[in-house]
Amino acid sequence: MGTKTWRQLTVWLHVITSVGWMGQALALFTLLMISRTSEDGAIRVAATSMAHEIDSFLLAPLANASAFTGFMLAAATAWGFTRHWWVLAKFAITLVQLYAGIFLLSGALQDSVVAARTGAPAPVALVAGTALMASALAFQAWLSVAKPWGKARSGAKLPTAPTWVFVAAVLAPLADITVGLMLGYPLPALSLIVLIVQLVRRRRLLAAPRS
Repeated sequence: MGTKTWRQLTVWLHVITSVGWMGQALALFTLLMISRTSEDGAIRVAATSMAHEIDSFLLAPLANASAFTGFMLAAATAWGFTRHWWVLAKFAITLVQLYAGIFLLSGALQDSVVAARTGAPAPVALVAGTALMASALAFQAWLSVAKPWGKARSGAKLPTAPTWVFVAAVLAPLADITVGLMLGYPLPALSLIVLIVQLVRRRRLLAAPRS
């Protein structure tokens, strides 16, 4: 398969993991709403515990794969990260989502499971956070379709990366998801390595003198 096919596969993987990420965010929202509205303590514990499991086993790996493939498509094509406002907006929103998901949502969900066993419902802030996550993903989908606001700045327009970059962009997250499922927690190590390699490669291309 050529570069075009592997690039299309990278876009395909980005789309399905992004849709999966949004779907799991909505699932968390639904379960946490059940935790807040149910008067049955057992249902509260079950709903909150299931939300935590979904976050660990499905949402986190899909979020990592979605973010990675999006970053790779920016780093490995002429789009770049800062040449267009819509790409820059998606990049910034994704960084915020990753930070919120890793450092805020996951820990809060774990605390909520413990609290649910004492009869406490899921916190309003946690429910609102999952709704905001799904809404942000929906907005990013609109950005990808509409591509609004034009160029953020002019600059070097790099050629599309070679085939091996897109092969790595497809295989790395799939391998990380497989390993993560086996270990029981997300571990996007290979994706991070591939992204760093491509970013270094991109930086060198931008710094190289042009005739």
